[in-house]
Amino acid sequence: MARTILITGAASGIGRATAQLCEAAGDRVIGVDIANAEIEADLGTAEGRAKLVSEAERLAPNGLDAVLAAAGISKMEMPRETVGINYFGAVATLEGLRPLLAKSERPRAVAICSTAAMLPGNESVVESCLAGNEAEALDRIAAAPQTAYLDSKRALALWVRRTAGKPEWAGSGILLNGVGPGVVETPMTAPLLKEPEMVAMVQKSNPIAVNGYAAPEEIAELLGFLLGYANHYLVGQIIYIDGGTDIILRPEVI
Repeated sequence: MARTILITGAASGIGRATAQLCEAAGDRVIGVDIANAEIEADLGTAEGRAKLVSEAERLAPNGLDAVLAAAGISKMEMPRETVGINYFGAVATLEGLRPLLAKSERPRAVAICSTAAMLPGNESVVESCLAGNEAEALDRIAAAPQTAYLDSKRALALWVRRTAGKPEWAGSGILLNGVGPGVVETPMTAPLLKEPEMVAMVQKSNPIAVNGYAAPEEIAELLGFLLGYANHYLVGQIIYIDGGTDIILRPEVI
């Protein structure tokens, strides 16, 4: 049976690959992005987040079967925007669309996290994120911008773990999980992977056991499953799809 799936970050990268996969399977996809999408909204702003919810309610009045929060950026020169979109935009998407998910017989939600969540960062920023204090989180990351991406993704992974089992989520049949991709060759990472110094840094922070980095379509394969699986037992997991980064960096973590 065709499902109605909303995907943020649908205009490029992993979001686009997942949208294409779902559409090929016969699902209806409502894409969200800053441009070139059914819903054009800046999820780094309160106005954009409100627009996302109101437009989703208009386009899917009977509810959503699945939501993928895939929108994200990684720009060292834009730390406030990185935290605003990657964490607060993702949480606002999932929380804001939860009433529409509740209308589905088999609702599923997925957040794109990252292997960056494993790396040491600024815990004060993470704490502010999890406390829901956006102004404080943005001020703190502005003072130490170098960890914006990993702080935002660590906070999001922790939010998924702390939220998924709540009565309004799993208790209501809405199964929330996260996916932690390693290095993926997307428009976001392409400029970085052309710089020798950045490549050396990536190889150190994201060592892999396989040959070559992933294409967006490989991540989409896992996401397609999580957006539509039938069992009611998979919940609150952060599934790393990283070429072996997790087992190399954390071999003792089960």
